[in-house]
Amino acid sequence: MKKTQFIFPRRAVDGIILLDKPQGLSSNQALQKVRNLFKAEKAGHTGALDPLATGVLPICLGEATKVAGLLLGNDKAYEAVATLGQTTDTDDSEGQVLVTRPIGVYSEQQLQHVLQKFIGEIQQVPPIYSALKQGGEPMYLKARRGEQLDLPARAVRVDSMQLLSRTETHLRLSVQCGTGTYIRSLVRDIGEQLGCGAHVSELRRTWVEPFQHAPLWSLDALNELALLGLEALDAQLMPVEVGLATLPKIILTAEQSRKIGMGQKVNVPILSAACDLVQLCDASQRSLGLASIDAMGGLRVQRLFRWAAVC
Repeated sequence: MKKTQFIFPRRAVDGIILLDKPQGLSSNQALQKVRNLFKAEKAGHTGALDPLATGVLPICLGEATKVAGLLLGNDKAYEAVATLGQTTDTDDSEGQVLVTRPIGVYSEQQLQHVLQKFIGEIQQVPPIYSALKQGGEPMYLKARRGEQLDLPARAVRVDSMQLLSRTETHLRLSVQCGTGTYIRSLVRDIGEQLGCGAHVSELRRTWVEPFQHAPLWSLDALNELALLGLEALDAQLMPVEVGLATLPKIILTAEQSRKIGMGQKVNVPILSAACDLVQLCDASQRSLGLASIDAMGGLRVQRLFRWAAVC
């Protein structure tokens, strides 16, 4: 007898929630758990965390998925524990140990001198076990097949790095950085500078711009809310506008909003310079979508939220 496939009920629900991703889950596994709790038709996250890592994972539901790609490029902060004396093939404690080396005796001054070398714009080689694609395929798949990977260094930005605590074998670091920075690579390279090697044994993302002060929800807390019903869950969603807080706003008149919703062209007062990306808002400051502005004040709509069509 053929089994009947269960279809999970879905609904249109829009907004952003910050998940405190637990250790051991992939970002996609965590995303699907949140999506199922909200019974959302669409869901996406704004930058993967390794299964080892915990902390802030912004989850976008419904129309908020249209800005998920934009949020990928925002600044982030982490706390990491570097285990000295061993390098691994994944640059973290989940990989196979490649080399074990003696750990030196490092003064506070020596450690600070090494850390300073990695602040600013630096060249960084990504871990071979990462989701970055080469030839259209994630590198971790190539690495698992045993392929030899020669990865080029690329420019990343580290805004600050603090040594929070230390033992003979471990360093706890706080890092603020730009998009594309791998903390695993950073710890690996610090270990090489010290001459003993190192890998990440703990990693927690502490914030993602612009959500530095937004509440963080564990899966357990969301499960408890779900027992109270969907309204209790929906009440915790942040509107799309919160994720767009760093973008300049163009406030449209009612007539301009109507034209935008109908796909018609709109001009705005000429700005001092063209803008690659602005937020289009109605008179109540609700975001209608994203656009670029040319030097003549012409709006080129990038994407609209579905409620823009009813303005």
